[in-house]
Amino acid sequence: MQVFPAIDLLGGRVVRLAQGDYERVTVYSDDPVAQAQSFFDAGAQWLHVVDLDGARAGEPRNTAVIARIVSELPDLRIEVGGGLRSLAQVKALLDVGVTRVILGSTLAHDPAFARAAVAEFGPDALVAGVDARDGLVAVEGWTQTSTMPATELVSTLASGGLRHLVYTDIARDGMQRGIQAELYTAVAAAAGFPVVVSGGVATLGDVAAAACLGPEAVEGVIIGRALYEKVFTLEEAINTLTGTPVPKPPLG
Repeated sequence: MQVFPAIDLLGGRVVRLAQGDYERVTVYSDDPVAQAQSFFDAGAQWLHVVDLDGARAGEPRNTAVIARIVSELPDLRIEVGGGLRSLAQVKALLDVGVTRVILGSTLAHDPAFARAAVAEFGPDALVAGVDARDGLVAVEGWTQTSTMPATELVSTLASGGLRHLVYTDIARDGMQRGIQAELYTAVAAAAGFPVVVSGGVATLGDVAAAACLGPEAVEGVIIGRALYEKVFTLEEAINTLTGTPVPKPPLG
């Protein structure tokens, strides 16, 4: 299991939204590369990046910033989502060195696109991003809520060739209200493979609760605001999730 520290990009800055609301923005840094570096120095092996401008616009808007992070931190694996609607856009991110690309709204709008992406790039290069508000799939950067039950969409992912899933509980995202551990057990059962927990991680107890679900249910945990607000450190989160000390990267 992995801890995925989160960088959400809006206007080139590192921000967090409250419950996906673009009117409720907190800015944490004007330097995404420096923020990514600090996470790497603290022991992160993965970074979760969301292009919020791209999610709202329906096309990537922060690719240049993401490319800088990849260039400066080649040993950090990065997954990126936000506004991806074509195979060319997916390829562009993979070409700059992104490890995995997250498919979000297109999963609900165009299931054939996901199957084509799997065929083109392979399942390990892709992640399904399912965001749920009151149990229904939210799309277009969470600005719209569909009528599709999230569990219905999740149950179709494996048949489309997908093997990785980030499931976000929007009501808890950015609110530090804690996670619903039983929710992710149900989601993993519906998907048929482990899920990355996203939304609401508020304490190390939430990280421990995710760890207790086991690797059959949980691939990792995305943590955002709790790290930025210094509720706990990334080192503490990694140790809680994995139960092993965090090795320090070599100096120089």
